[in-house]
Amino acid sequence: MLKSMVGVPLLIVREGHTIMAYTHQNSKGVTYHLNSKLVTLRGGKEQRIYYFSKDNRPEATDLPAGFVVNENPRNGFLTVKRG
Repeated sequence: MLKSMVGVPLLIVREGHTIMAYTHQNSKGVTYHLNSKLVTLRGGKEQRIYYFSKDNRPEATDLPAGFVVNENPRNGFLTVKRG
């Protein structure tokens, strides 16, 4: 069984480009993968959102510069915020 380390990037090849996919292991030992997608807000403005999933998805992305991972101490839920 492979053991994941905190903040270890994985290499993913998508459409001929290599992308660093960010993974993070929370305090409960569960490994999450960082994903992102472009959403359209009600006012019509487009905004990129970041979210974690337990499985590896095609939307996998690297942790953007200037952002840090924050963990909720009660439930281990991970969020990304500007640091």
